[in-house]
Amino acid sequence: METLIQTGLAQLGQTASVPDAAPALLSRYGQLLLEKNQVMNLTAITNPRDVATLHMLDCAALLDCAGFEGKTLIDVGTGAGFPGLPLKILVPSLEVTLLDSLNKRVDWLSEICEALSLDGIRAIHARAEESGQDPALRERFDFATARAVAELRLLSELCLPFVKVGGYFLAMKGTDSDDELTSALSAIRILGGQVERCFDYTIPHTDVAHRVILIRKITPVLEKYPRRWSKIQKAPL
Repeated sequence: METLIQTGLAQLGQTASVPDAAPALLSRYGQLLLEKNQVMNLTAITNPRDVATLHMLDCAALLDCAGFEGKTLIDVGTGAGFPGLPLKILVPSLEVTLLDSLNKRVDWLSEICEALSLDGIRAIHARAEESGQDPALRERFDFATARAVAELRLLSELCLPFVKVGGYFLAMKGTDSDDELTSALSAIRILGGQVERCFDYTIPHTDVAHRVILIRKITPVLEKYPRRWSKIQKAPL
């Protein structure tokens, strides 16, 4: 995994900008993920090569979207830690909050952060729609990320409340998300956001193409958002 990650970072043009230890740390993270996955469902990707490419290098592609140095980021519905944990390894000065609703995943992520000796990263057990109303988290972050969590209309209501005005919500989607994005434009506007651009990329060592939708936070979110999850699902903006 380490060699694949190292050469993949070179293909992304990131070799000079990331710490020398990053490929080894990402590889170790991947190994620990596969070990834990034997007893806990963390990922459907179980081939080490695919973990290196479809997880680690997929997340690394975000480095081409924005400057993360010295910034704050919340990863909403982080699951096994993607993309927040790889971004922390690649950009050590990035302050990362991993948010997930399943306590056993959060406990495992805390163990991983300790095993990899990562500082400036925390894992929180909470629901996004509730945390988005928490003054300690609401509009406190330069970036919010989400990967394969929900449809963009719903996802925007979960994520944009965390972002500072002037910050960005980075939604990781497929390149076939044009219709989904069009359907979400009204919700994004209501939530104080504006689509700035879409960044399409091919994951190194694969023919898999993905997209990051960059949504800039223009105005504060109205106090009533985010709503309860049942309401978000029943009546998307």
